[in-house]
Amino acid sequence: MSAAQGTAERGPYPIGHDATEHREPHAEHAERGVVSKRIIVGYGFWIFLLSDIVMFSAFFATYAVLSDATAGGPSGKDLFHLNTVAIETACLLLSSFTCGVASIGARAHNDLMYYGAMAVTAIFGAGFLSLEIHEFAGMVAIGAGPSRSAFLSAFFTLVGCHGLHVTLGLMWLLTMMAQVFAKGYRADILRRVLCFSLFWHTLDIIWIAIFTVVYLMGAAQ
Repeated sequence: MSAAQGTAERGPYPIGHDATEHREPHAEHAERGVVSKRIIVGYGFWIFLLSDIVMFSAFFATYAVLSDATAGGPSGKDLFHLNTVAIETACLLLSSFTCGVASIGARAHNDLMYYGAMAVTAIFGAGFLSLEIHEFAGMVAIGAGPSRSAFLSAFFTLVGCHGLHVTLGLMWLLTMMAQVFAKGYRADILRRVLCFSLFWHTLDIIWIAIFTVVYLMGAAQ
């Protein structure tokens, strides 16, 4: 049987093993490249989150060691106002909820749910930051700045680092809103929204630890 007859019998659109043999090499290479990039990006993001957790663990350990090193200055019991901190915690917890709603809206391609929830998340995050900055400013005003004692140095480092992460998270949030507006709900954009959501929830978990270890235990001493 000739090659022409074999081709005619198989038809112009081969299936099965023949379909694999007739795939364009550059198309298969491009597909593997996209999958590999997606895996590398996801793996790198998890490494970033874990490294952040390790860093905060070191700050927590440092604070635990230095929590009593007040050098005759004010302690947590003298400085912490739990009512204000409770409002901060409520803001961050609610922002975590609305961030989850935004992720659902993005997957559903629902503009109202996505943009609305992201805007509310930004408002709660900004409210949290404003309360934290007000707390820091009040402590510095009465002479309880980070240079006053080892305890305050550890406190400002731990809590301030978390506040810096929230600030960067708000910038990331605005960037994701702009990217969805400009490019739509593409697969790569949705992956970035998911990464942002994981980052924001991680900050929420870290704050719960700060609220418990720093503020509640500190105010009880």
